[in-house]
Amino acid sequence: MTRSATTMRADILESAARLFATVGFRGTSLQDIASDVGCSKASLLYHFTNKDAILTELLSPVGRQLAELEERLAGLDGEEAARTAVAGLVESSLRFRREIKILMQDVNAMTTRPELPDLNALIERLVDALTGRSGDPRARVWGWMALVGVALASAGDLAVPEETLRAELTRGALRTLGRPAD
Repeated sequence: MTRSATTMRADILESAARLFATVGFRGTSLQDIASDVGCSKASLLYHFTNKDAILTELLSPVGRQLAELEERLAGLDGEEAARTAVAGLVESSLRFRREIKILMQDVNAMTTRPELPDLNALIERLVDALTGRSGDPRARVWGWMALVGVALASAGDLAVPEETLRAELTRGALRTLGRPAD
């Protein structure tokens, strides 16, 4: 039985995401993806022109969600900025766990991907929001610790129910930022 074009495309994306997260973008070939999906390389190339096109499709939703988070953070400061940034960071990290793994496989190459916003500038703005727009150098360190801690824990293969992970990531990030965890 043949698969519909929509199903084949979804299968290719699912396989690529899993392989990229496990072996890395560079360590995965188009043939690896085609074999995993159970199709020919020619069939895969009918749906995606190259491996970069697959990665673009996988990372574009991440870029959109990060842009939406930035919009929500615009104009906020203090406690409201910090809590909104933590909530958005945790939600994005949990939604895109495999994509974070892919990004971490080769962070230097991935930060320049066109489907993502300027990640270096975005990270600086996110750290700024996490700190409540504080200029205190200690708060900047805490902001970076919260950001990296949430991303690494989300990308890890923790055997923890998602609701527990969400709650503890939020509490841990707020504590790291020196804010009450409620």
